[in-house]
Parts: sequence; C-alpha cells; structure tokens
Amino acid sequence: MTSMTTPENHARAKRNVFILVAAQAFLGAQMAMIFTIAGLAGQSLASNLCFATLPITATVLGSMLTATPMSNIMQKYGRKVGFFIGAGAGALGAAIGAIALLQQNFWLFVLGGLFTGVYQSSQGFFRFAATDTASDAFRPKAISYVMAGGLASAIIGPQLVKLTAQAMVVPFLGTYLTVIAINIVGSSLFLFLNIPKPPVAKAGESLGRSKWELLKTPRIAVAIIVGMVSYALMNLVMTATPLAVVGCGFTQNNAADVVSFHVLAMFIPSFFTGSLIARFGVEKIMATGLVILAAAGVVALSGITLDNFFIALILLGVGWNFGFIGATAMLSSSHEPSERGRVQGMNDLLVFGGVTFASLASGGLMNCSGGTPQDGWSAVNIAMIPFLTLAGAALIWLWMQPKKA
Repeated sequence: MTSMTTPENHARAKRNVFILVAAQAFLGAQMAMIFTIAGLAGQSLASNLCFATLPITATVLGSMLTATPMSNIMQKYGRKVGFFIGAGAGALGAAIGAIALLQQNFWLFVLGGLFTGVYQSSQGFFRFAATDTASDAFRPKAISYVMAGGLASAIIGPQLVKLTAQAMVVPFLGTYLTVIAINIVGSSLFLFLNIPKPPVAKAGESLGRSKWELLKTPRIAVAIIVGMVSYALMNLVMTATPLAVVGCGFTQNNAADVVSFHVLAMFIPSFFTGSLIARFGVEKIMATGLVILAAAGVVALSGITLDNFFIALILLGVGWNFGFIGATAMLSSSHEPSERGRVQGMNDLLVFGGVTFASLASGGLMNCSGGTPQDGWSAVNIAMIPFLTLAGAALIWLWMQPKKA
C-alpha cells in the first residue's frame, strides 16, 4: 500500500496523529480504569467467584463482535462516525455499570461491560486511522506515536481509580460516573480529524482480495497470529493481576499501582518502537516482543512478592508493545486501500476473539485452579506457553518463505 508524500499531506498526517494521540491519552484512560476495577467489582457482585472476570470478558467480547461492523462503518462513512459511535457506547456502558452497582446486579454489570467493548473496538482503530494519511516512511512511527498516547492514559486511569473507587457509599460507583464524563468530553476531539473516506469502487473496478485470499497471504496471516497472541496473553495476565495482588495479601492501591506501571510499560516504548522497526525490521521486533512476554511469565512464576508483580507486569507491557505494534505495522503495509475494511475488521475480530477467550480463561484459572491465589496465578502464567510457541513458530515459518511473499 502506497501513499503520495507532499508537504501538505505530511502536515495533515501529523495533525491527525496529534489528535489521535490526545484521544488515546484521554479517552483511553477509561480502559485502564475499567480493567483495574471490573474484576474486583465483579468479584463483589458475583455469586460464583469463577465468574469474577466475566464483566471484563464481556468487554472484550463486545469488542470482538463489533470489530467487523465498526470497520465496515468506517469504510463506508469515515473514521469520525465510527469513533463517535464508540464514545457513545462507552458512556452508555459506564451508565449501565453504574446502575448495576447501585442495584447490586451482576448480570446487568456484565451487560454494561458488553457496551464498553464497543468503545474498545473503536479505540482499536485509532492505530489504523493514523496510517490512513501517512506516507510509507511515516506509517510505523504514526502507529507508535498513537500507541504512545496510552502513556498518559496509564497515568490518568489508575490515579482516577484511586480518587473515585471509594469516593461514594457504593464502591466503584464514582469510577463509572467518571468514565461517562470522559467519553462525553473526549469525543469532541474527533471533530478535528481530517481523514478522507476511502474511495467508493466504481462499477467493474476490483474490490481487492477476498478475506480468504487475504488470510492466505503469509505476512497478513503471521501479523494476525502475533497480534492475537500478544494481545490475548497480555489480557490473560493483566485481568488476573488485581485479583492475584489482592489475593496474595496486598491492597487495592497496590493492585492499581501494578496495573499503572504495566500500562506505562505498554506505551513508553512506543516513542521508539517505530524507529526500531525501521532500523531492524518488523520481524525482529515482533520476535523480541514474544521473548519478553516469555520472560514476564518466568518472573511471575518465580515468586509472589510485590516486586515480582511489578517486574512481571512491566515486562508484559513491553512485550505486548513490541509484538502488537510490530504486528500492526506488518498488517498495515500488506493490503491496499480497497481492502482496508475487510482486513482490519477481520484482524480485530480474530485478535479480540483471542482476547475474549483469554479474559474468560483468566477468571477460571485464577479462581478455580487450586486452593490458593498463588496456585491460580501460577496457572495463568503457565497457560502462556503454548500460545507463545504458536506465535514463535509462525514467525519462523514467515522467515522461511521466499522473499517475494
């Protein structure tokens, strides 16, 4: 996929990236907030502790189910429309969650998580939107800069949790009310985006490759696999982390701090991941990410001190960054504009399908694998092994392909 580079186009691309960075920073804070407290709130509402992380699972399920429709909406009506829909759904999901907390209704709380997933799906397209007006040379950096916006969300989100989680008589209610405000205020940023809608194909004009043909393209297939594994394993461990930290005798604030450092580690490398991709190649950066994810599991299994939690979650964040941004960069350079809706929607459907499975498994592994939180935490981290093996094998297979592939 190529794009014409002119000073005017480059200025527009930089402006769009700046707006998307701000959106990732401000609106993205809600995801750090929700992933910090949803499992704990679910644990307080659920009659069966094995279902404690079901609200988070509902969020990633909502993201998975709406990835393809959201991509199609953006393909037909433009990025702005999709992003406004996402922010509206985020506000609605938080409102439902707040009502559920007031009524102490677990299943209503799960429903709120499903709507939050629509917002998460739209946020996932921020990184692709950054490439729409970017030149080939600027594309990896554009992705990295937008992902780097999560650095601010990593600071804002957990700190807002500390301020709001116990601010009202009903625990966590203040947090969900804050999320409503974040969506309403933050959505105004999308008014300033300047991203043209994709051109409509004329009669008789090629619409590009089919989904099956796209999946058979080696670089697209491997990008999807590595992106799916990186994101799913990050979610698997992160979802269980607050439960593990509190279960091992530490406080909710300790859990919020661990998540905060984790999210910082997810996004700080974004300032240079694009440059590393340009210098060393996307395959090497993706492979490095998988190795770092494996190191996170080793540290987590080696002890349950607070230091172990911090180090393991920091490594988990860095590994996710290299693996996921690398996969996104590989994917974005492997399709034509006419194929954008199909390939991006299919990618996020599969990625968040894996995340949904990981989130669902996280609660079961954490609460129902042995008699102690330590046993559950070990089970969560051991579960990473087969998926890292799959992603590593996929990269090796790609390296073995003829260069023209």
